[in-house]
Amino acid sequence: MIWIFYGFIFLLGGILYQTLELFWRRRTHPSMFWAGGTCAVLLELLCNNVFFGLPLLLRCLLGALVITLVEFSFGCVVNLRLGWNVWDYSTFRFHFMGQICPLYSSLWAIVSLPALTLLNFLRKLIV
Repeated sequence: MIWIFYGFIFLLGGILYQTLELFWRRRTHPSMFWAGGTCAVLLELLCNNVFFGLPLLLRCLLGALVITLVEFSFGCVVNLRLGWNVWDYSTFRFHFMGQICPLYSSLWAIVSLPALTLLNFLRKLIV
């Protein structure tokens, strides 16, 4: 049953990540489905399981770190290695290799709150 749950949140995370991108940037890329699914599973595993005892604010900051690291990893592959140019943060202050920047990491901390809440609700509902 747990594998069905993780499969479900991977699918949901992929869909929601792309939907968020469509609202924010007016476009998305298929690779973002995989990034979103990866983020959802890691948020569930780390923020709602391993570190569940931490205060919610710290879990949101951890969530921002997780999402930022996933974004960096995917960016190194899809943007730098494959040259697909899905996004480019090189015009943002304090960017790192054009793949991540403090502004979006801060926004991921805010997005982590509803994401962790939704994941917690789904775990109670399904598992």
